[in-house]
Amino acid sequence: MVSSRRTLLCVHAHPDDEALFTSGISSHYAELGYRVVLVTCTNGQLGIDEGGREGSDPDHETAKTRSVRAAELQRAAPIAGFERVINLGYDDSGMMGWVQNERPSAFWQVDVDAVGMVLAAICDEVEAAVVVTYGENGFYGHPDHVMANRVTRRAVELSRSVQRLYYRIVPQSILTRFVPDAHALEVFLPAWVLDAGIGTPDELVTTAVDVRRFIPRQRLAIATHASQIDNADFITLDDDLFTVLFGTEYYQRAWSRHERAGDETDLFGGL
Repeated sequence: MVSSRRTLLCVHAHPDDEALFTSGISSHYAELGYRVVLVTCTNGQLGIDEGGREGSDPDHETAKTRSVRAAELQRAAPIAGFERVINLGYDDSGMMGWVQNERPSAFWQVDVDAVGMVLAAICDEVEAAVVVTYGENGFYGHPDHVMANRVTRRAVELSRSVQRLYYRIVPQSILTRFVPDAHALEVFLPAWVLDAGIGTPDELVTTAVDVRRFIPRQRLAIATHASQIDNADFITLDDDLFTVLFGTEYYQRAWSRHERAGDETDLFGGL
């Protein structure tokens, strides 16, 4: 039986990416009654452990970190409006150049066609009309983010249900405003901000969704991933600065099954 509910599917690399990148639109569309589904590609076991160590540290507690992050994801995803969470179960690859990149179980090493077929089947099962992930550079060059883009693009090619694919981006005008102001307040900025460079040219933005009313929910979702202390300063940002980075979510339409758009402020606009 075909459902009458439209579905938004977000493809993310690690637990906490859903809170940092798309918790605004997931909250927005969930409130409107859409089905909102999350696919997380890795278990994030190379994230920061309870001792504050990164995954490259030889003393890193990998197994414990995997467990902690899984629990955080299960608590955080519903806060951000996700009604279903699917984890593909691959190992976190670590940052580009880490030895963990080469492990056979690392997401960086997957067969794009094989994972694309799995992801396409998920899209069709939940009847996803709109899919969101990162751009070709994975937003900031992380290998798992780059691979999330590759397998998602392959899935969209194979899916029967998907009508549009969007990339989550931050325009240059936003980053060039946010970063200096954050530095002036001595806010610690994680790699996903600093390594994003100057952001995406503003003219590539096709859709901007105002999600300011969900800022309390975004803060809570980020805070729920408490183990990842490199994002902790975001929780304490004043409302004005938090709103600069998170109050509007910007997207680039990467593919559409139909030429007509009408999606300047709505990812489903015109469908």
